[in-house]
Amino acid sequence: MGFGESVRTVYSKYATFSGRATRSEYWWFILFYMIAYAALTFVDGALFGSVERLVYGVKVEMQVMALSGIFALASFLPSLGVAVRRLHDTDRSGWWFLIAFVPLIGFIVLLVFFVTDGTRGANRFGPDPKGGDTTGFGGGGGGAYTSSDIPGVKRD
Repeated sequence: MGFGESVRTVYSKYATFSGRATRSEYWWFILFYMIAYAALTFVDGALFGSVERLVYGVKVEMQVMALSGIFALASFLPSLGVAVRRLHDTDRSGWWFLIAFVPLIGFIVLLVFFVTDGTRGANRFGPDPKGGDTTGFGGGGGGAYTSSDIPGVKRD
């Protein structure tokens, strides 16, 4: 799955938390999100500038993030949905996403889950998004475990 197709797929499944997402679907969307957010933050700075406030007696300069904030809000559910579907592809419940709230360790665990290849064949969350034969042991069609290219031997 390519860059554009991944972004279209994630937004077309806006708040879909069922099914599976391939690594390419997830990572292409993450790349799109990061680039778009950075670009919109730059545009926000150019258009709106910053605001100075007194916070506990200290002058603080804050950037107005109107466009990037709207984009982040609009992309929250699709981002969460593709993360849950990515976990499903590795045969893990979407509830594993909550491990992100464990400082440092949670991020590392999720990163490992997100870079791990999905289970081959169908799993409890749906068919293999990569396609292929979904029958037999391990989703390999069973052929690799039951047939051989070695000719049979006749026995008396």
